[in-house]
Amino acid sequence: MNKIFRGIDHVAMTVPNMEEATTFFKNAFKAKINYDLQNPENGILEGEEIEEMLGLKKNTKLLHMRMLTIGSGISLELFQYDFDEQKSAAISSDIGLQHFAVYVDDIDEAARLFTEAGGKLFSKINRIFGPIEGTDDRNRFVYGKTPWGSIIELVTIPGGINYPDYSEIERNIP
Repeated sequence: MNKIFRGIDHVAMTVPNMEEATTFFKNAFKAKINYDLQNPENGILEGEEIEEMLGLKKNTKLLHMRMLTIGSGISLELFQYDFDEQKSAAISSDIGLQHFAVYVDDIDEAARLFTEAGGKLFSKINRIFGPIEGTDDRNRFVYGKTPWGSIIELVTIPGGINYPDYSEIERNIP
């Protein structure tokens, strides 16, 4: 077991409206609020210190930070900023982190909840493709976007994937 790194703790997403985004994640994924790290009742975080701490552009105001949990996976941290030059959400061809995947047991029902909550699927539900040994027709995925344009993948892999065995590689690392 690696004594330094345990795994990914959370992913973060900037949203245009905290309460609308929270409602979307509750309806689409049965998300639960863990806690608010920063909320408007505590005032707005702004100035050089927060800009440096979070790598923000000058004059960005942090309005709200909230941590959610979807199922038993990693946490999802939502940020709401006030910034005049804020850009739209990234798409898959943009450089950088551009989507996260939510593992689901019933992809048809998950897709229904996603669209009922206001999300839009890009296509029909697809079979996982490519040279993944052990892939079968039960392994499926679909990409979609939230009402504000962030990309989320729904994925199910009941047929399993034959992942490489890294134990031999790790034993050879000094």
